[in-house]
Amino acid sequence: MSGAELPPALHLKRSAVFVPNGVVAASHPLASQAGLDVLKRGGNAIDAAVTAAAVMNVTEPMLTGIGGDMFALIWLEKERRLIGLNGSGRGGSLLTIAALRAAGHSKMPGTGAASVTVPGALSGWAALLERYGTITLAEALAPAIRHAEEGFPISPVLAGFWEMSEPYLANDAETRRAFQVVDKRTPRVGEWYANPDLARTFRLLAKQGPAAFYGGELGARIAEYVRSQGGFLTLDDLASHRAEWVEPMSARYGDYKLWELPPNGQGIAALEMLRILEPFDLRGLGQNSPAYLHHLIEAKKLAYADLRAFVGDPDAMPLPASRLLDDSFIEARRSRLDPERAQRQTDPGPALGMSETTYLAAADRHGNMVSFINSVAGLFGSGIAVPGTGFVLQNRGAGFTMEPGHPNTAAPRRRPFHTIIPGFITRPGPDGRDEPWVSFGIMGGDNQPQAHVQVMLNLILFDMDAQAAIDAPRFRHVRELGVRFDPRTPPPVLAELLARGHESVGLRPGPQGAEFGTGHVIRRLSRGYEAASDTRGDGLPAGH
Repeated sequence: MSGAELPPALHLKRSAVFVPNGVVAASHPLASQAGLDVLKRGGNAIDAAVTAAAVMNVTEPMLTGIGGDMFALIWLEKERRLIGLNGSGRGGSLLTIAALRAAGHSKMPGTGAASVTVPGALSGWAALLERYGTITLAEALAPAIRHAEEGFPISPVLAGFWEMSEPYLANDAETRRAFQVVDKRTPRVGEWYANPDLARTFRLLAKQGPAAFYGGELGARIAEYVRSQGGFLTLDDLASHRAEWVEPMSARYGDYKLWELPPNGQGIAALEMLRILEPFDLRGLGQNSPAYLHHLIEAKKLAYADLRAFVGDPDAMPLPASRLLDDSFIEARRSRLDPERAQRQTDPGPALGMSETTYLAAADRHGNMVSFINSVAGLFGSGIAVPGTGFVLQNRGAGFTMEPGHPNTAAPRRRPFHTIIPGFITRPGPDGRDEPWVSFGIMGGDNQPQAHVQVMLNLILFDMDAQAAIDAPRFRHVRELGVRFDPRTPPPVLAELLARGHESVGLRPGPQGAEFGTGHVIRRLSRGYEAASDTRGDGLPAGH
């Protein structure tokens, strides 16, 4: 058989992984391996996910960690249901519009201590293990402690993210000390990086538990340092924080359902996009044809306009999130989609900007599946690291607005609008009940809902395997008529899209994963799993 006759999957740089028992797909090989080790020792997918997340705090400190927030969707095979966990924190009790203005801010600061909100990730890790895990937090942290102490070599993609982060390391001496190497520069390809401060922090948490962070000695250090740098957190804000179990939301597309977490996240936009697109013959238009891409881009604009207007902390939203999926609401929105011409759309609000994130998926031999996302928001978050801790605090407060009366207006102990979202797909089983099919996610700020829809349609409309679905070219609509297109977009396709009124926005320097996000897919088979990691990043699946 000649190369030209090979099946399309064999032309990929990497093929999907098929395993009989369990698998972890994370954004760094050391994290995938750590999660796999847990599965092989008899742990479940929840144990593996938390273990992998802790390792990623070591390997990708500019993207994730206990200084940030997390969310998860978990399929519990014994209970045959999907559950959700919101591990996001709230703004400090001292955060008010008046306090921001008194500090000289006319809009929400993107970095610095004033952008720091309560980090909820650790509370989410602990909640998952306590309710559904089989190992302790100390056991889950052990591989991360080892890698933080011993160090690891830097890959090209990671070096690229680190280099992109250099401007964010400039304003805090402790952050520069902890995350740069000799000559005041970031690590280069092949150099080793270790984080003994983070190892000590994790050892403290392994010994004292999350209480050390939420009200204990570590929490006191965090609150004191943030306040000294102009932030709004108090120790009581940390002590009163709790991760929240929530009911996932879904939208049907044919025989399948896409599941997302409810606000304060942006998953509702992916559901609204799907509902707007459902009546159109997207399969007939052809995958990534000009007409196909046009319909997706226009649906994205409509859904994100609603996102900006209505979504924030659910306690402050003027209407329930479910209203955005009502038939009458969707029909009215769908009627505004012009199938021939691109419509100008206002820029995404400040809550929809860049977000730097890590995503992982895990599945075990029992049938449990986890979709898990963790982030410090921007590159190195707020740029603030409490001396001696080895991790940065997130800048999730940048997702607030200072516009009075908005559901996302900065206010004491309000959850900010969130960009990070895990995804999950179910389909009808033989008995008509939902059964798990795909655990997946794609990183990258406001890119995430539009990427969720693109990957899901690749899977269900065009029968792609997991690797092809996650690797396929994606677009990222960024503003009004402006769209960033994958460099592999054929020139004739791009030309027709420009003729319809779309504008091509140049790609930014840095890893392609920073532009279009990187992601992972685990698909349940009749027996075993298929898994894939986006070749735009360093991740890979590890299974047994």
